[in-house]
Amino acid sequence: MAKEKPRYSMYKAVGYMLGKAWQGHKGVLVMCILTALLAVAENLVGLFIAPSILKQVENAAPVSALLWTIVIFAAALIACRGLSSYLNTASEPAQTALRFDVAMDVCRKTISTSYPNIGDPEISKLHTKALEATQSNWASVGRIWFNLTGLLQNLLCFAVYLMLLSNLDPILMVVVLGTAIISHLVSRWYDGWEFRHEEEDKRYFSKFYYIDDKATDIALAKDVRIFGMTSWLSRVYHSNLSKWLDFRTKSQKVYFCGDAIGIAIGLVRSTICYGYLITMTLREGLPASQFLLYFTAITGFTGWVTGILDQISGLHWMAPYFSRLLEYLHLPEPFHFEDGEPLKPVSDGIYELRLDHVSFRYPGAEEDAVHDIDLTIKSGEKLAIVGLNGAGKTTLVKLMSGFLDPTEGRVLLNGVDIRRYNRRDYYDHFSAVFQQFSTLACSFAENVAQTSQNIDRKRVEHCLGQAGLLDRINELGGIDAHMGREVYEDGILLSGGETQRLVLARALYKNAPIILLDEPTAALDPIAEDDLYHKYSDLTEGRTSVYISHRLASTRFCDRILVMDKGQITEEGTHESLLTAGGGYAEMFEVQRHYYQEGAMDDEQED
Repeated sequence: MAKEKPRYSMYKAVGYMLGKAWQGHKGVLVMCILTALLAVAENLVGLFIAPSILKQVENAAPVSALLWTIVIFAAALIACRGLSSYLNTASEPAQTALRFDVAMDVCRKTISTSYPNIGDPEISKLHTKALEATQSNWASVGRIWFNLTGLLQNLLCFAVYLMLLSNLDPILMVVVLGTAIISHLVSRWYDGWEFRHEEEDKRYFSKFYYIDDKATDIALAKDVRIFGMTSWLSRVYHSNLSKWLDFRTKSQKVYFCGDAIGIAIGLVRSTICYGYLITMTLREGLPASQFLLYFTAITGFTGWVTGILDQISGLHWMAPYFSRLLEYLHLPEPFHFEDGEPLKPVSDGIYELRLDHVSFRYPGAEEDAVHDIDLTIKSGEKLAIVGLNGAGKTTLVKLMSGFLDPTEGRVLLNGVDIRRYNRRDYYDHFSAVFQQFSTLACSFAENVAQTSQNIDRKRVEHCLGQAGLLDRINELGGIDAHMGREVYEDGILLSGGETQRLVLARALYKNAPIILLDEPTAALDPIAEDDLYHKYSDLTEGRTSVYISHRLASTRFCDRILVMDKGQITEEGTHESLLTAGGGYAEMFEVQRHYYQEGAMDDEQED
């Protein structure tokens, strides 16, 4: 299958990396240049050492002069190699720092990009490729310096050798250049074979690697034994491993053929060059020292031509990987950020949120997730949204909070379309607890405050207390105790319900004028859930709040309840008025009431 042409060329990639180095890592450029110059110097010393010694012998020079020649060349060679070794060692930290700088660009893009970009599968692939480009100094971002240094070295040596060989027959130079180019083209073809079959390679490899990962996963050990999966996993693993090994065998055959062709071309080139020099020696009496110099120079000249082409080919080979990196870093943003209008807090603290005939359809979907929602949420109002799974509740909250823009209609804050604003300023007006949330391997205080600086410790404790978690945190060592074991050996693991309380405390700590709670009690037991319901009014006091729940007993504390079905608002009212209406809300409430009653009766019978 044909590969898509990279959007960014090799020259863009080189320009980007040179620009990054010039901005804050000039040492990388200096070391690249010095490394190339030392390599040229070392090569020239190696080129002239044998002919110079042979010339001294031809001229019957004294032994002392011969020894001094050997000592001078040996010292020069040792100095060049020593300095080259030092530069190679010293350049690695500098190149690593530059690679980390690029990796941080990827991280910054990831944590700051517009929310719709996160859910786009194609952008997720770009993100993965961008990370792969920064994984090590032999990945694209690190390896490019090896290629650029090698290219500079080969160009300098090519120029020097061209001057040395300028007295020879131009036809010989044409032969050397022609065979080198043909050899390079053959090499480039078989080197590119693996890239052209990259997806096939990954398809085979990823399957058996996945099986290997799952078969050795301790978390799955019980299932493997209970369901007798050992032999099945082994069969699947070896089947996919066999396919991948067959593919690798095929690739090695391609490389073998390519190497054989390259050797044949090199043999033809050497035969012609050596024949010319031998003829020149017999006809013109070329001294042995000069014969050796030309002989070595022709061989080296071929290597520099091939080296130039190989390094350029290497840069071209990396171009698709750099293209994906640059595509990700320059990803267009559907939202306004710094280029949007600033959104300052209003003096009276009153925020009215309105959805003006809003519809939203996910990319590739056949129907709207929410359709023609016309809703006004008044400042300070406590609003509940209920409905079955897939009714559009979470999508509606994402539209309110600015994570998604409607495909039709407008979201207005105090009468102004939020698309005009700096979206980060808009986010500052929201505290939220979503169904999916994250915790970090840091202290409890940092997890609540979401920062490591200027933490209001009293406020952290107050919010943890409001969420019903302070006593438990104090038992575990206080708010400075570490959470999670990814980084700290003494890290503490919370239960699902405790983690949910921690995230609620985080939302309370932010103290934004609008609070969004999407199933904030899903991981709590019924008693803890009921306790939190009774605190709900106090927790959201003075703020506009939107509350999503599957458990309708929680909605009685809200000023207004919306019932959603198939992306539309089908009912609206208070808990009592909706029960009186006898519609879908009343039906769902009755089902849940019977469920809890039957559960309680079953518990009593078991007791």
